[in-house]
Amino acid sequence: MRIYLDIAKHLENDVRRYFQGGEYLPAESTLAKRFDVNRHTVRRAIDELVFNGLIERQQGRGNMVVSQPFDYPLHSGAHFTDNLLEQGSLPTSQVIERSLVAANDKISGLFELPAESMVIKLRTLRKIDGMPASVIDHYLADVSWWPVVKYFEVGSLHAYLKDKLGIQLSRRTTRLRAAMPTKTDCRLLQLPAKTPVMVFKTTNVIKGTEQIVEFSSSHTRSDLVEIVLEH
Repeated sequence: MRIYLDIAKHLENDVRRYFQGGEYLPAESTLAKRFDVNRHTVRRAIDELVFNGLIERQQGRGNMVVSQPFDYPLHSGAHFTDNLLEQGSLPTSQVIERSLVAANDKISGLFELPAESMVIKLRTLRKIDGMPASVIDHYLADVSWWPVVKYFEVGSLHAYLKDKLGIQLSRRTTRLRAAMPTKTDCRLLQLPAKTPVMVFKTTNVIKGTEQIVEFSSSHTRSDLVEIVLEH
């Protein structure tokens, strides 16, 4: 094997295990001493990482580690928390708003409710390893859940509903599109105004039925999550 390819494999392992996005590799001269080669060989090794999307060369600053997206399988049994725990990450979710609101025509239609019926609305902020990843508006059809749901603070909403109310939800449909972030997205997700978000619009049913009881709209950082479709 060519020496630079061997070095590239060592560096790739280091990047995946010890570095976070935005951090910089040691100087090429330092790496040359570490691997006992010249700087040209180190540069060729780093070129491999640049080609593979792991490193970005920053003029005058060095070689920056690029944040790698987290896999998010999209199927009826997909769970945000479980998916990320399996990848070795620490996901969190926190309620930042909660209220009873009058449903608009779209939501009342999905829930088969009279126009402007009251529904539960929660806004949650999800983070991955402490980094804001998505802001989600959840709408729940049954206001009789409110005395319990209003105390939901952190963690998985679906796990909370199952634990407190004995209700198990299952994904029915998901629509996905790209959009530019709103001002609220930029503030909550700490996102540059020019970075697109992925918008997920999801309906969930009570498991074993066709009754839609939750509609959610999620604005997710496109640079943090990669959607995996299973066939």
